[in-house]
This record gives sequence, C-alpha cells and structure tokens, in this order.
Amino acid sequence: MPELPEVETVCRGLNQLTLGQPIEGGEVLLSRTLAYPFSIAEFWQGITGTSINRWQRRGKYLLAQLDSGGGLGVHLRMTGQLLWVKRETPYPKHTRLRLFVGQDQELRFVDIRTFGKIWYIPPNQAPETIMTGLQKLGVEPFSNEFSREYLQQKLKNSRRSIKSVLLDQEVVAGIGNIYADEALFKSGIKPNAIACSLTPEQLEKLRLAICDVLQTSIDKGGTTFSDFLSVTGVNGNYGGVAWVYGRGGKSCRVCGTLIERVKLGGRSAHFCPKCQL
Repeated sequence: MPELPEVETVCRGLNQLTLGQPIEGGEVLLSRTLAYPFSIAEFWQGITGTSINRWQRRGKYLLAQLDSGGGLGVHLRMTGQLLWVKRETPYPKHTRLRLFVGQDQELRFVDIRTFGKIWYIPPNQAPETIMTGLQKLGVEPFSNEFSREYLQQKLKNSRRSIKSVLLDQEVVAGIGNIYADEALFKSGIKPNAIACSLTPEQLEKLRLAICDVLQTSIDKGGTTFSDFLSVTGVNGNYGGVAWVYGRGGKSCRVCGTLIERVKLGGRSAHFCPKCQL
C-alpha cells in the first residue's frame, strides 16, 4: 500500500497542481529519505530553479520530468504521502522532505514508517540507471503487452499460488494485496490456485478483472484503509465498494456466503469460498 490506483491518483493530482512552477528550494528533514544522491547539497543543486514539466507513473513509482532534462523519482512504499499545501501550513512530525514550489506552495513528503524514497535523476541519465528497481518491473496492466498470451507464458511453469504471482512486480507492475484479492474474486479464482493450472479462459477472465478493478479504484480515487491520501489530502473511496478485501467474516456481496481470510505466503488473502472455485 499504496498500489497502482493510489499512485495513479497521486500522479494525476500532481499533474493538475504542480507543473510549470519553479522549485525554490526546500528542506530535507530525514536524510535517508534521499535514495540518490546521498548528498543533500547535491540534491538541492540539481533541482533548485527547475520546474516540473510532467509526472508519470511506472508500477508503484512516480517520475517527474524537469525542464532541465533531469528528473525526480518517488516511491511511497507503505505509508508515504505527497501533499500539496500552502507553505505556512504547520507540518507534522512525520514530514520527511519539503519542496518549495512557486511563491507560496510546497510539495510535502510525509512518511510515518520512513520506507519511502526520493531520487534526483541528473540530465541525460535514464531513470532506471538511478532507480534500479525500474529495471525489474513487469508489464503495465493497461498496456497492450498485458495479454492472455503474456500471462500464459509467465505462468506456464509456475507452481506458486496465483495470489503470489500477482504480487510479483516482475510479472505485472503495480498490483498489491488489495487488488490481487479483488481481481481474483471478480474472475472466480481462489487465491491459492496453482498458477500453471489455470486455463486460457481463466487467464483471460483474470486479465479483464485486473483491469476492471484497477480502473474502478482509480475512478474512486484509490483505497484508504490506513494512511493513503490524495495530494490534496482526500481519502480514497474504493474501500466502500470492495468485493472481498478487508471484508473477512462479512457476507459476500454476490452470494451471501461469509468472506474468508487466510494467510498465504505471509500475506492475508480474502476470498468467497462459493464464488471462487
């Protein structure tokens, strides 16, 4: 958490609010938030006076293109938040970095667990050479590459549970615990099903379900179960319509059977024992 819909929600908000305004400086309140460079002075030297042309999302990463040719990378990890606020707004103790943008705004990075990271990408360097996690990402769920044939190829020799496969960012980028559970429910597949045992028809249902639940959540502004907020501080609303995630012991919205919650590969999995075979 946050997963693809939450990061996409943040990305869209950043593109609406932060573009074209010069970065006037800021403050690093926790040095280990900087993944690159390690020097705080080098970080400010690289970005001060530049402005953001565009934000984009890759998996659960955010990438900002600067007018200098450089860039910024952000990974929110478990509890990270990017908030667009007036500069004089008091900041909480979990604020890790502040970017002063324009005359009176700031982009504030707040992170309770301190796992989130920010990178500066120098001009003429590919983001993946600095943010090495990008090199391993699988296809994007909304891309043309994400096809039934792609899933068949990736899963044909896998004895892992399908839930574990969906959480693997090297297979599909951006899916986490919430939307793996939701997509498996929509496709009628139990989370502990062996990946290589799924038929082509099941894989196509799963592919469509993944895209459907992700798009539905994006339309709802993501999911807020604990820490996620949009850049303007608004909770996501997908949790109120979730099919199974977070609903252990409650009635299935389709058949009325109680939703079960089990541990699978160290993670919780929620499913309907009647709707998912």
